[in-house]
Amino acid sequence: MVRSKITGGTTTLLFKARVLNKYEVSYFRCDETGFIQTEEPYWLDEAYSSAITKLDVGIVSRNVQLSGELSRMIAAAGFKQNGQFLDYAGGYGLFTRLMRDAGYDFYHTDKYTENLFAEFFDLDAFAQTPDFEMVTALEVFEHLPDPVAEVSQMLTYADSIAFSTKLQPKNDIRTVGDWWYFIPETGQHVSLFNEASLRVLGKKLGLNFYSDGSSLHLLTKRALPAHPFKSREPFIIRKARKLIDKFDRTKAGGRRSLIQSDWERIRQIISG
Repeated sequence: MVRSKITGGTTTLLFKARVLNKYEVSYFRCDETGFIQTEEPYWLDEAYSSAITKLDVGIVSRNVQLSGELSRMIAAAGFKQNGQFLDYAGGYGLFTRLMRDAGYDFYHTDKYTENLFAEFFDLDAFAQTPDFEMVTALEVFEHLPDPVAEVSQMLTYADSIAFSTKLQPKNDIRTVGDWWYFIPETGQHVSLFNEASLRVLGKKLGLNFYSDGSSLHLLTKRALPAHPFKSREPFIIRKARKLIDKFDRTKAGGRRSLIQSDWERIRQIISG
């Protein structure tokens, strides 16, 4: 019997899929929460031979977008903007660099990847680990083979964790082809969440859960006075953003990003 990594309860075999184009892997769904997990991921050393995969062509645009969204959330939720923050499993340090550029005192830690963009602003720069205002973990949760243990580790740095991970779609998932986010070609996505499973995870660790309902979330020991993702900018600011975006697209000849088409092309190549 495969036990749920979230509740410890029962699971049901959902489907089998070919991971890293070579391993036949079983995916299970938690009967209580709907959380989806792979069988015990014995292939992770191979999957992380290159920590940032060839398929992650959206890494730059995603970090730019999230730096803006999290800056607004930090202010809206009442976190100390002059506090110290830690980007957990922060990859090449791009997000840390962007947030420092925006005036936030961010630091980086990642045991698998070299910090290229925020060198000298690593966790090991501290003689004694500070109490961080918040931990960020962007596109990390889907990589966790043991979410409860890893989130518990994050909580040793701060009592609030802002993170991004795609929520399962509303449509019924029956095969690996029903959701692009499984990405079995890379072998790195081993834990796939919905709101129910994140809420139970938070409750298990004494945390309040907030979400934008899509991909950006917050687990925190603090009881926030308002929902951190539902604060609205003034109408004139939102209108100005739309006009600026429209102007930029028009100035560029109406050209659209090639991220999606590049992702599909690379996926075909590495799938053989």
